Amino acid sequence: MEKTFVMIKPDGVRRKLIGEIIRRLETKGFELPAMQMLQINEEMAKEHYQEHQGKEFFPRLIKHITSGPVVAMVWQGEDIIAQVRLMVGHRDPLKAEPGTIRGDYAQISTENLVHAADCIDAAAREVRLFFPGLK
Repeated sequence: MEKTFVMIKPDGVRRKLIGEIIRRLETKGFELPAMQMLQINEEMAKEHYQEHQGKEFFPRLIKHITSGPVVAMVWQGEDIIAQVRLMVGHRDPLKAEPGTIRGDYAQISTENLVHAADCIDAAAREVRLFFPGLK
């Protein structure tokens, strides 16, 4: 069984979409073994988004992810990384398909509601960062 990391970003929390996003993943049949709400500090944000350091949008990304509480989650299921990425949709809401989380709810690409790990290595790293005691 594969595990992935999903995070509801501050805009998703502010817009009260926590329940809807979790409902979609649970309805799909995935399991939620770990979840926490927290405020990410700048150091943790930079570690989480390390692959984007040096890119022009990096400062905006850090500012947004530290602007309010997030909901960090570990989900598990068959081929979950690929399936969750499909469910989340394209990072730009104008390109996200209707029926995806971003296609249905996101309004602008800089505040696109949710983060989902894009590969096994990223999922493992992000799970360790947010849930260091989880096996």
